Amino acid sequence: MNPSTGQRKSRMVLKMLRRKSQRGLDFARRTMLEERIESEIIQKALEYYVTHWQILTHPGPFLIAYEAVGGNPDKADEAQGAIVMLAAAVDIHDDIIDRSKTKHGTLTVAGKFGNDVALLLGDAFFVEGLALLGRATSKLLPNRTEEVLQVAKEAMFETGDAHAVEFAFRGKLDADPKEYMKILEMKGAATIMSIKLGAMLGGGSEKEIQAMARYGRIFGTLAALREEFIDIFESEELNNRIQNECLPLPVLYALQDKNSTEIRRILSKRELGDADITKLLDLVLESKQVRKLKNKMETLAKEACTLLLAIENRGSLNILTQMVQTLTEDL
Repeated sequence: MNPSTGQRKSRMVLKMLRRKSQRGLDFARRTMLEERIESEIIQKALEYYVTHWQILTHPGPFLIAYEAVGGNPDKADEAQGAIVMLAAAVDIHDDIIDRSKTKHGTLTVAGKFGNDVALLLGDAFFVEGLALLGRATSKLLPNRTEEVLQVAKEAMFETGDAHAVEFAFRGKLDADPKEYMKILEMKGAATIMSIKLGAMLGGGSEKEIQAMARYGRIFGTLAALREEFIDIFESEELNNRIQNECLPLPVLYALQDKNSTEIRRILSKRELGDADITKLLDLVLESKQVRKLKNKMETLAKEACTLLLAIENRGSLNILTQMVQTLTEDL
């Protein structure tokens, strides 16, 4: 595909996700800001976070899955707001664990206010999100609140487990990329939750719910893999990954090639400059192992599109197809 075509398609999907996410973001923002918070610093951190909210890969897909099975979007604000809050909690806690002071050029809550404040704010989002999800479920899906909360619980546990397992990979050049791939799949649990709950709360059939759950697993995995590629392009993020986290998966795969001496030499530096990153990018993207990884991503995308045959809503089917396809383009 022509890169410019892929970029236009990606921008279109991003615009659509932003539009689909907006009501849930607004509802979550209003709900959190209405809470009485005595601590001035926590209040400031909350206001800072909701001002810079960029969570789209959870509330957007939730609403699309909800509509795909026939749910009325005018009744989804509470549930979508709950998804936003749970995603925010994971996002804030991730930044603490990864020691991320900035993200996409903006200070994280941990970077601006410190880890203690970020931890407490993340906890507040968790508590509020779970409570709101329970209330929303009682209205949309009577008698199934326990089942819905179980889905949320399992997703949060799997996400936390992924981060705990990841600790052993920090700073290792010889980390097994296949094992790290499993961690990325586990990290996609929150995305599965968002899409599966969308199908459940929208009143989908068991067949639709299971198809959406598997689609969510693939979508979450591909989104995580795409971020792994993107992190190699961003110098600040790449340097943080080298110093504080696990190396991006494409780099781990490239290190499996026989001719990885130059990659190891570059990674041995205290901090990589622009020239180092450009050279590293060339070596990684030319790697045979990385080409295999891209092929695997393409295969997963095709499987996700096949799963969508269970969805009768053609408009939603087209959107869900475009969402997963854009995750493999222009890498």
